Formats: sequence, structure tokens, C-alpha cells
Amino acid sequence: MACSCSAPEPKFPAPGFRKALWIALWVNLAMFLVEGVASIQSGSVSLMADAIDFFGDSANYVLSLSVLSMGMLWRGRAAMVKGLTMTVFGFIVWGRALWVMQSGVAPEPLTMGAIGMLALVANVVVAVILFQFREGDSDMRSVWLCSRNDAIGNLAVMGAALGVFGTGSAWPDLIVAAIMGTLAITAGISVVRHARVDIDGARASAAQPAEVPCNN
Repeated sequence: MACSCSAPEPKFPAPGFRKALWIALWVNLAMFLVEGVASIQSGSVSLMADAIDFFGDSANYVLSLSVLSMGMLWRGRAAMVKGLTMTVFGFIVWGRALWVMQSGVAPEPLTMGAIGMLALVANVVVAVILFQFREGDSDMRSVWLCSRNDAIGNLAVMGAALGVFGTGSAWPDLIVAAIMGTLAITAGISVVRHARVDIDGARASAAQPAEVPCNN
């Protein structure tokens, strides 16, 4: 057995991360309901995509909270699930955009812009709260990426609203929805890669022989 005078320190979530997750959870649930209703009323695909993203983020925050006190292996697995979910979400948005493209019906831009602004404010607040945890383990990084993507998505929805208002066409809304889907896919792949590193590291640590304290 190896002899060491001190055991390796396990990686635990940074102080305040649990409270930040609870705030993010409730903000995302509220905005999911608001944007969900608004997307139906306006007929906007990008707004619908953002609403679904809010719901997905809420589920991810619940998952993060459930494994927060567990070891790195389980937190890495949770991040893996979230990364795969983000990737699937991106492909769903792409599919929805392609389906709506066949109809060519333009959404209502004023509702898109107003709700997009409200969502942006909510996500900026969450992103600021989570900013300090962006360089943590894969689980913390996935939470930060979700909030960052949401804020970028809100700006894109507002841009799409202006485009629809100016052109009377559905294309700005569809293009933004496709961009949001692509952003979700790339972020999901990044989280999956980071999660693999954490999982492999946790398994390697567990496979190491137990250390005994040195006798002075």
C-alpha cells in the first residue's frame, strides 16, 4: 500500500451553489409557464424553443440538487444526463423549425419581443448568480452553460421579433430557432465531454489502493 501523511481531498460543490440552484430553479419554472403560454398565443417557434429550454433547465436543476451532496462519480453522471438532454433538445428544435417552415405562417412579433425581454432579464439575473461557478466540475459547468445559452437565446428571440415585424415573414423566427438548437447541441456535447473526464477521474480514484497514514 502507498504511504501518505494526508489523504487526497474530495471535490465538493463550492459554497453557495445549492442556494444558487434553488433560485435558478424557481426562475426557470416561472418563465417556462410564461413563455409556454406566450408561444401558443404568438405562434413563435423560437419562443416555444426557449420555453422548452426553460423546462429542461428546471429539470436539470432538480437533478443537480439531488446529487449535490454525492461524490464526483454521481455528479459526473448527472452532468452526462444533462449534456445528452441539451443535445436532444437541440435536435427537437431543429425538427420543429423544419416542420413549421412548411406552413410559412408568420408569428406575432410584439408578444415575441415583450416576452423575450422579460426572459432576458430573468436569465441575466440567474447567469450573474451562477457566474462564479462556471469553472467548477462538469455538473456546475453544465448549469452555467444552461444559463448562458438562455440569455443568448433571449437576445436572439428579440432579434427575431424585430425581423418578423420588419419583414412580415416567419424566416427570422425559424432562423433563430435553428441557431438556438445548434447552440444547445454544441453546449450539450461540451458538457458530455467534461462529464466523461470527471467520471473517469472518479473511477480511477476509486480504483487506487487505500492509503495508510505515516508513522512519525
